[in-house]
Amino acid sequence: MAGTPLSAKPHLCEGRSSAWEPERVPAHVALIVDGNGRWAARRGLARNDGHAAAVPRLLDTIDGAVQAGIRHLSFYLFSTENWRREPEEVARTLEIIGGFVTDNQAALHAKGVRALWCGRRDRVPPTLGRTLADFEQFTRNNRTMDLIFCVDYGARDELLRAAAELARDAAEGRLSPDRIDAASLTSRLYQPGVPDVDLLIRTSGERRISNFLLWQCAYAELYFTDVLFPDFDRFALWEAVADYAGRERRFGRAGAA
Repeated sequence: MAGTPLSAKPHLCEGRSSAWEPERVPAHVALIVDGNGRWAARRGLARNDGHAAAVPRLLDTIDGAVQAGIRHLSFYLFSTENWRREPEEVARTLEIIGGFVTDNQAALHAKGVRALWCGRRDRVPPTLGRTLADFEQFTRNNRTMDLIFCVDYGARDELLRAAAELARDAAEGRLSPDRIDAASLTSRLYQPGVPDVDLLIRTSGERRISNFLLWQCAYAELYFTDVLFPDFDRFALWEAVADYAGRERRFGRAGAA
């Protein structure tokens, strides 16, 4: 397997400290999958080889999230801006996403994972659209963890669509403009039932959130790692969770002296 062997790393969940008590584990972790192309370039490989190398890391990260007790895990897999890439890379990336679902949905279902698709549904190839929609339907009754695939997703696009829906409802008399609030906008997002993000992780050393879950990340803790995603795994996830567990979240309140 590409990257550092999973078995070569220490098991961070052994001998859990108080930081690993359930109340210290983030309920919703969002992960920006980044660095596949650079990982491949450093090895003299094609960019698509980097995307393929990320597949086992996705699965291991999901397993690690289930072990840690994370209830919602969002992956930023393909953004609204990624359509600007070379057509061959776009096609291969979407093919890899579909292949990951096809190859692993039975195993994920057995773990109690519920799949959700967050993003536009009018532009992806029909085969991938059916694959993601079928994955949602197949796992709809599972409750161990929500796995949110953000595919053809952009936060500004999501918010514009929500605002347009609010405007139509107000114009047609279904909603008073005076009653528009955070809850009414949230209810019109792609996945309104998923809570706000507690911990946002970005791999590859970049320090930006790139139009990802802007509304949902209003109070998220941010964690940036230099690890390229094809080298990321459950152990790297647990390091991020341990860092999060040691932070004080105040939500506008005064902190401890």
